[in-house]
Amino acid sequence: MSVSVESAGSATTSAGAVGEAPDAGTEEAVEEGAEQALRPHAEDAFAAELAALAEQDDRPRPARWLLSPWAVATYLLGGTLPDGTVITPKYVGPRRIVEVAVTTLATDRALLLLGVPGTAKTWVSEHLAAAVSGDSTLLVQGTAGTPEEAIRYGWNYARLLAHGPSRAALVPSPVMRAMADGMTARVEELTRIPADVQDSLITILSEKTLPIPELGEEVQAVRGFNLIATANDRDRGVNDLSSALRRRFNTVVLPLPESADAEVDIVSRRVDQIGRSLDLPTGPDGIDEIRRVVTVFRELRDGVTTDGRTKLKSPSGTLSTAEAISVVTSGLALAAHFGDGVLRPGDVAAGILGAVVRDPAADRVIWQEYLEAVVRERDGWKDFYRACREVSA
Repeated sequence: MSVSVESAGSATTSAGAVGEAPDAGTEEAVEEGAEQALRPHAEDAFAAELAALAEQDDRPRPARWLLSPWAVATYLLGGTLPDGTVITPKYVGPRRIVEVAVTTLATDRALLLLGVPGTAKTWVSEHLAAAVSGDSTLLVQGTAGTPEEAIRYGWNYARLLAHGPSRAALVPSPVMRAMADGMTARVEELTRIPADVQDSLITILSEKTLPIPELGEEVQAVRGFNLIATANDRDRGVNDLSSALRRRFNTVVLPLPESADAEVDIVSRRVDQIGRSLDLPTGPDGIDEIRRVVTVFRELRDGVTTDGRTKLKSPSGTLSTAEAISVVTSGLALAAHFGDGVLRPGDVAAGILGAVVRDPAADRVIWQEYLEAVVRERDGWKDFYRACREVSA
């Protein structure tokens, strides 16, 4: 026997923004909620773009998809629609990577986004779910303490004790809700989850069913269901995926930006978006300091200076693009609230120190060597050198 699971606040909440048009009052409420949220969900923050794509998207759509695969890729990569609507890029990288990821979701294979920390795995996962299903909130956040119930289902223990096992006492997980509604579920940091809990996905991904032995029933996935997982193998505390589970995924590796210019562009875009969401005062263009932060991170990450002349020791941290975004955002806040609004070396120096020196013993030595051997001798970096020396003292 199969069982349907009613999930409050599932696809219908967000689908209205991209499918059938909501009434004016609902639309205003959604916009007001998105403005007040510290970090709006992708389907709320980019509702206008999703609606424009849905209106002009005349290509075939897989079952229960709000957009065609072409439109989903356009939403992530950006472009200009025939009516002149500009779709902002959500991911800056090789187009083929996005196309493969979207195509995977259109099949019965789950998608695994793999890469080192800070390569936009979570960002891409969220926007894929928003574009495909109109709801990016069917999320399981992987940690060392994630239980099997977070992936399968749990119980309302008050009802369970009072009336015994029943559908009313069952608490569906985000994955179960996605299976019942034909939507896209997300599992973040899959390799953080204990191995025995990870393997609870095997039956779901291979048989497309989730047994409920206590009720003698099962939930069968309806067309449109799929799952996006993210994972990295760089950080400590990683649990390797079993061969059986890995075979259930199509793996797409998200690389670090190929060039400094591409990374500067990514950091600039995200910092601008975050700054507007935090109502940071708009100041003069800080592209020079952004480029400096990116240069420092890339040189220490690669273990060699940009000109290839000096080999460097790499610190223990990943020094990812996401960390560069955090450093610059913090610097902008410092400049806005405690400076003259202009992003200067002193505003980013402390953030860089915190990102580089994770191991106080080993990383501090590496940072000091980099300052003296590279930064001190580089033309136009004297102010940056002094600021870094001041916070490193």
